[in-house]
Parts: sequence; C-alpha cells; structure tokens
Amino acid sequence: MANSTITVLQQLLHLLPRNDFESFVGQHEADKYTKKLSCWNQLTILLYAQATEKDSLREIETGLLVQNERWYHLGLQTCARSTLARANGKRHWSIYESLFYKLSERCGNLGSGTASFTFRNDLYAVDSTTIDLCLSLFPWARFRREKGAIKLHTLPNVRSQIPELILMTDGKVSDIGAIRAIDFTAYPRGSIFVFDRGYNDYGFLGKIREAGHHFVIRLKDNACIVHLGQHKKIPGKGR
Repeated sequence: MANSTITVLQQLLHLLPRNDFESFVGQHEADKYTKKLSCWNQLTILLYAQATEKDSLREIETGLLVQNERWYHLGLQTCARSTLARANGKRHWSIYESLFYKLSERCGNLGSGTASFTFRNDLYAVDSTTIDLCLSLFPWARFRREKGAIKLHTLPNVRSQIPELILMTDGKVSDIGAIRAIDFTAYPRGSIFVFDRGYNDYGFLGKIREAGHHFVIRLKDNACIVHLGQHKKIPGKGR
C-alpha cells in the first residue's frame, strides 16, 4: 500500500464546513469565472500564510513553491502572487464573514459545562483592539496624521471562550461609540457584562439594567460619588 501523508494544514481544513462554505461562495457567484484559484484554494493559501506568519504575497508564493509536491493533497493548482492578489482584491469579504459565524455556531457549546467555570449567569467580557494598517494601502482607515488603523470591538462569552459579536470600525471610533449599537435584550436575562473604564457612560449602563442584566465596570478617576447611606448590622443575624 502506498504511503499517504496527511499534513497539519489538511487536518485543519477538515475542521471547516466545506459544504456551507461552497454555499456562501455560490451566493456571490465568486467562482463563476475561476480557472485555477477557487475560493476554497484561496482560503487554503490564506490559512497557510497565517499559520506560517508570512508577511507578503512573495513570501507566500515562495513558501508554497518549496512544498509544491504536496499541492495535490490540498487541491492547489497555482500560488502565483498576481492571481492571489486579484482574488484578495475582488472576492466578496462576506463569504468569510459567513464562514466565521457558521464556525462560531458550531463551537458555541464546546466550552459549556467547564468545571472551572462557576458562574450561574452568562458572563461576557467586552473590549476592543486596534490593528495598525499601512495608510498608503488603506487610505480610508486614517487614524492619525500618518497612521492607519481599524478597531475590532468584541463581545466574547467567557464560558465558551468564543466571541459572540465582532464589530469592525475605523480607528477613530471610540469603544463606547461602537458598542452602543448592541441590542442587550437579545442576551439571556440576568447576564453579567464586564467593561473597562472606556465604556463608562451612565446612560449606556442604564440600558443594560433596563434589559435585566448586571454590569461590572471600573470607575473613572473623576467620577462624582454621592454617599447615600450605609447598611446597618442587624443584631443576631451574624455578619
């Protein structure tokens, strides 16, 4: 029997719902005029580039050409950087967005029942991260005078360790400005939302309470606090 080699990249690809992915591709007719580089091939190459930390199309092309004897197992016919550049520039981004949400749906219950998680309530941590971009390539993402950036605003479920919502904005949008659009009534009543002080807006926090949830947030240094009273210890009730 001939020896067959299963690469790590192949194993990774087997975890993806290919039938769903092809359905997303069909919705946009993204493979209609494709000759050698299908959307699935493009995704394969992008996963390879991410896993091997390639910084340019030339690096991707060179790295794959060294391993061209394994292309057959991946279904690749080309890795030409010009072809990949056209595919990256023209194919609709929502194909990959739909793939993300399908994977998120599949993985949603993997973290449930974790022994170390002791909260009864659903617990969500809200935060953002800034990703620098080359301003000459992405002029729409101007962040400062000579800097480009986007922000990813995420809402991960701490129990499952999977983000249930990701919003992308340009770098100028504030944390609280992006997150105000969330419909908190869509989350299980009694959920706990954890924020840092960048989200400290009393009107916004009031809407969370109106939706039947709880929040934990750091106060700003200049917060005005009024002492309304203090609970007294009731004799015979212990601490």
